[in-house]
Amino acid sequence: MLKSILIRILPFVVTALLCALGISLGNWQTRRAEEKEILAQLMQEQMQKPALNFTKDMLATDLKVFQRLKLRGQFVSNWPLYLDNRPLHGTVGFYVLMPFKLEDSDVSILVARGWFQRNPVERTKMPELVTEQGIIELEGLVRDHLDRTMQLGQNEALKAGAIVQGLSLDDLRKQSGLKMIDRVLEQTSDANDGLVRDWPKPSAGSDKHRAYAFQWYGLALMAAIFFVVTGIRRGKRRQ
Repeated sequence: MLKSILIRILPFVVTALLCALGISLGNWQTRRAEEKEILAQLMQEQMQKPALNFTKDMLATDLKVFQRLKLRGQFVSNWPLYLDNRPLHGTVGFYVLMPFKLEDSDVSILVARGWFQRNPVERTKMPELVTEQGIIELEGLVRDHLDRTMQLGQNEALKAGAIVQGLSLDDLRKQSGLKMIDRVLEQTSDANDGLVRDWPKPSAGSDKHRAYAFQWYGLALMAAIFFVVTGIRRGKRRQ
């Protein structure tokens, strides 16, 4: 008797779990797509505004994400960092990160200067980095953090010239002794330094998330259809 009840209930329970899983994951992928589309819209709105001149009296809270920013100062050229695992158009490479100290100030902002291709033979061999010396003016887009990727293993202790898979501004402050604001600038102005400044758009991947959502919703639908069809067939056999 109990075995017969379990045999009847089990398919329903499994189907309900599959439907719940498919709908839940589909909703999550849909939300991820919507988040990226909202960021893309915000970016377009901010880029239509004139670039803001950043001064030493401004705080990180004064800066909006994707705001165009113009600033004067000089690169702290003895503190380059290389952000690993950053592919561009299918080619593996690094982002060059470097603190930028504001003119007449002790405040610095971390600048993502651009991308270069990884050496295919010797991964840790870096090309000679061209850095303008003295006071310069550059322009870029404000980000609240660096885009995150999957991290393989743990980073070594942060030091100048390190290859990192992720970066904490707190670690950079501690190891460099620099006064850094809680923002990152993606450089957009040209500098004739050989670096590529083709930054990924926030909306990139929204279509992929929607495709994944469709697949998860499809799984839930197929589970429900399978349960109904097999139930009908079992009923016919009993009759």
